[in-house]
Amino acid sequence: MIRTRFAPSPTGRLHLGHVFAATVARHLARARGGEFLLRFEDIDVTRVRPEFYGGIEEDLRWLGLDWDGEALRQTDRFAAYESSLDRLRALGAVYPCFCTRREIDGELARMTGAPHGPEGPHYPGICRRLMPAEREAKLAAGAAFSWRLDAARAGALAGGLTFTDLRFGTVAVDPGVLGDVILARKDIGTSYHLAVVTDDAFQGISHVTRGEDLLASTHVHRVLQALLGFSEPAYLHHELILDDTGKRLAKRHDSLSIKTLRDSGRSPADVLALLPQPRL
Repeated sequence: MIRTRFAPSPTGRLHLGHVFAATVARHLARARGGEFLLRFEDIDVTRVRPEFYGGIEEDLRWLGLDWDGEALRQTDRFAAYESSLDRLRALGAVYPCFCTRREIDGELARMTGAPHGPEGPHYPGICRRLMPAEREAKLAAGAAFSWRLDAARAGALAGGLTFTDLRFGTVAVDPGVLGDVILARKDIGTSYHLAVVTDDAFQGISHVTRGEDLLASTHVHRVLQALLGFSEPAYLHHELILDDTGKRLAKRHDSLSIKTLRDSGRSPADVLALLPQPRL
């Protein structure tokens, strides 16, 4: 059975960009007799506000965008993320990174031709090159660290991969497209990449729908799925809703928040009419 999800972060109210993402996921599921789930990506506890959980659900209900079952909260799932990380550690696919932002920036400034990806310069591999004795000494001293994916080793372990996108077709996976991304942060214990892959598998998501700005992340997610033994979903990276300057809508666009539009007298039909028709 087809199953999709909408996964907002409760750090603000929904805007038109969020609603478009929700309508794409819901329409894909409902058109094929499937389920549409709601998940709160709330691992960034420093930015989450309790009132936004209810606010998001209120906005969705007002728009008539119902979902199936209870909403999942990632903050209830840290043990599952730690289990996934344990499996990656056992494979030798991750390594501890002790670098500060200043150390990374300094190394990048010294490099000529530092590798870049769609999200900017890649991590320069400082801690990947540590000798085992150096690494153990830092760990024994209690140095703060994050866990990074060793993209080259992980890609070799996973082998040649592809993913299927309903818009872009079959895409060959490039394990290094984002470099050695962080999979578990010093202050949180997980990351978007690790959490979303673990949760999609747990919830049996058959079709992952999200904005085209996350297309590069899917390369990383396919590698993680392969290493963790998770099934491969299909994908739909849909177009983004942009503001008048051509930038992706964000929570700073309060004039386009659903609450603001509703308070101005717009009806649910008025708001939904502002969105393009999902192209599936």
